[in-house]
Amino acid sequence: QVQLVESGGDSVQNGGSLTLSCVGPTFTYDSYCVGWFRQAPGKEREGVAAIDNRGIATTANSVKGRFTISLDNAKNTLYLHLNSLKPEDTAMYYCAVDFSARCGGSALRHSRFSTWGQGTQVTVSS
Repeated sequence: QVQLVESGGDSVQNGGSLTLSCVGPTFTYDSYCVGWFRQAPGKEREGVAAIDNRGIATTANSVKGRFTISLDNAKNTLYLHLNSLKPEDTAMYYCAVDFSARCGGSALRHSRFSTWGQGTQVTVSS
C-alpha cells in the first residue's frame, strides 16, 4: 500500500519560512500528479500546489509568489517551500498523489486524489 509521510511543520512568526517534505513511493510512473493541500479548523480542504511527471506545476492564487512546489525523484520526496508566511496560512498541510493521470485542470481538486499522508501542522503567529 502506498504511504506518504509529511514532515517539516512548525510554529513560526508572521513573515517566516518553512520547507515541508513528503516522502513517498517512487515517482517514476508514466503519468501522475502529486500535490499539497491544507485544511484549517472549520474550513474545507484547499488545494495549495501540485506538480506532475512533466514537471508542470500549478499553484493556488492565494499562495502564488510565496509558496513553491518541487519534486526530487531521486529521493522520492515532494517539497513545499513556504515563504512570507501569514497567520491565515495556519493549517494542517497534507500531501497526496494520483497515479492515474497528470495534473491538468483538476490539479488542485482534492477529490481526485486517493492516497493521502497524515499531515503536518503549520502555525503562523502574528
